[in-house]
Amino acid sequence: MKLVVTLALLHLCLSATAAVSGGGSNETVITAAPGDVAILPCFTVGNVTPSLTTWMKNGEVIIRGGGSPPDSAPVGQRLAVLHDGSLNIKEVTPGDEGSYLCNSTLPGNRTFQTGVLLQVTSGPENVSMSIGPATTLSNGTLTTYRGSTVSFNCSGSSYPAQQLTWAFRGDLFNNDSLVSANGSLLEFKIEDIQPSAQGLYSCRARNIVSHQAVNKSTQLLVYYVPNRHPDCMWTLMQDPSHIQFNCSWLGAYPTPLLRWHANQAGQGDHIYVSRLTDNLSLTLNRSQLFKGQMLKCTAQHRTIPPGKEKSCWMTLESPYPQGDPLVTALEGTSITLTCTETTSKPPANTTWRKGLKQDEIIPGSKYILSRQGADFKLTITNVSKDDEGVYFCRSENPLSITELEVFLTVKNSSVNTGVVIGIFIAVLIAGAAVVVAKTVYSSRHQICLGGGFGQVGDDRGDVLNLVESDDEQVFQDSVPRLPPITNGHHTTLVQIHRIPSSDHEETETADTSPEQQEDTIQAEEPEDLVSF
Repeated sequence: MKLVVTLALLHLCLSATAAVSGGGSNETVITAAPGDVAILPCFTVGNVTPSLTTWMKNGEVIIRGGGSPPDSAPVGQRLAVLHDGSLNIKEVTPGDEGSYLCNSTLPGNRTFQTGVLLQVTSGPENVSMSIGPATTLSNGTLTTYRGSTVSFNCSGSSYPAQQLTWAFRGDLFNNDSLVSANGSLLEFKIEDIQPSAQGLYSCRARNIVSHQAVNKSTQLLVYYVPNRHPDCMWTLMQDPSHIQFNCSWLGAYPTPLLRWHANQAGQGDHIYVSRLTDNLSLTLNRSQLFKGQMLKCTAQHRTIPPGKEKSCWMTLESPYPQGDPLVTALEGTSITLTCTETTSKPPANTTWRKGLKQDEIIPGSKYILSRQGADFKLTITNVSKDDEGVYFCRSENPLSITELEVFLTVKNSSVNTGVVIGIFIAVLIAGAAVVVAKTVYSSRHQICLGGGFGQVGDDRGDVLNLVESDDEQVFQDSVPRLPPITNGHHTTLVQIHRIPSSDHEETETADTSPEQQEDTIQAEEPEDLVSF
């Protein structure tokens, strides 16, 4: 019954206040954290001190006060009404939140009423973030490798509730809300992370009541290297005795360490230059180069384990032109001198020169210079005796100079005619020999029976006695009898006697047995005459 009466009185006061001031009640929102001191204001006009102030919470009177000095709160009580009618709450607790109503009585019985909403919030607190797998650098920056699966975790505590959000700012794009949700933990993953995901990641926790927010940020770097090895190349300089070696390894992050070095006999690994860069140059002169020297460029990077560095190298070789050292040409014709250069590393500058002074040959209608792959050609048109002499195919690279000496002999047309006639005579003689050999072979039986060609030119001579078979009785004692011929023809006996031409031959004849001196040939003839 007492509460009803109080509410009625408050209603009357509010109505009177509205009538007096011509205004209405206003609600002010006050936010406080547990343990804080909260002051809930009550409206006053100017410096007028209300004579009575009543504070109500959720329709119930919780404290009255007024006048100056203000009423003292009982010991242990956390509430007190200040001289201007404000409500002071010490050590706010979550139970203090709610709607408060202030009724003030001003001098002249004027009244005023206002409302205050007290919100008790806490946090966000203990906000933390983690990104992994990743490596932490000395400055707190995190690093990971391209292609990895990276997890992102954000957590915190807040009363009565909080909203967690992951945000990203990068070189290529920004996203203030990658993912967002209410709760105490927020997690997401990036699979096969790429360099485009490199940037600043922020974990933001915001109290949904007080809108107080806490941010945690960290820089994430995505390290990567190209799959290929560095590129090694050389650049010939204006001075042919100098050369520049270039090593490039583009597409690596962070910047790799490139190093030019060589393994020299007796000196171990000699480092020429080393620098953090993606393009490293080295210039050497002829005195620092030698045949078979291997120059190597090695790339080191944080993503590559020790001993697994990527590299490229070049092996140097001196030039060695090759070709025919002796060349012959006829007057009035054209001749092409050729030399081939395939061994030089780096490539040599190959030129043709003439004479012992090695005068440089200027291309024109007389001299035509051309190149086909590794072949360097010099064509001399309308060759004359003046063109006879020594020519040099000169190859030069930064290691050395090597020359091929070619001697050109020029012959006139008369020499050529003599050569042709000589060849013709040789062919004629060879043909005659073939004819004679064929004739001798076809007459071999006559030559064998007639004693060969010795009969014509032999001064010793042979006597051929022909004896008919009918007179055979006359020579019966001296000529042996031949067996009869079954074909009915007569048999002719041919007896050859050697007549010596000198005393020496007579001696030889005397020493020779009768069997050796006589050769008896039996021949079958249709007639009584023997013909050869």
